[in-house]
Amino acid sequence: MAEVQEFGATMPIMPEISRFLGIVISMPFSDHEPPHFHARYGDHKISVGILDGRVTGQFPRRARALVLEWRADHEVELLENWNRARGRRPLVPIAPLE
Repeated sequence: MAEVQEFGATMPIMPEISRFLGIVISMPFSDHEPPHFHARYGDHKISVGILDGRVTGQFPRRARALVLEWRADHEVELLENWNRARGRRPLVPIAPLE
């Protein structure tokens, strides 16, 4: 995994913030607006808008529905992590989908 050295600490460039049912959720430290996160499931990758749930990329239908359900349940925490990432502060893990 790629890492960045910042203020004496080494942090992954796109740290994992949650994992459930084989889906890995991550958020990059330096990325473009609008606020979004990335999800990976096997060889599939998507980017998901935090505020609107807009999906870019391809994912199996059921996995996509699970990611969107998780996003809706954790929108506030995702936005808080987005703001932490913009300030290059450590991200907080978010509970998986139950």
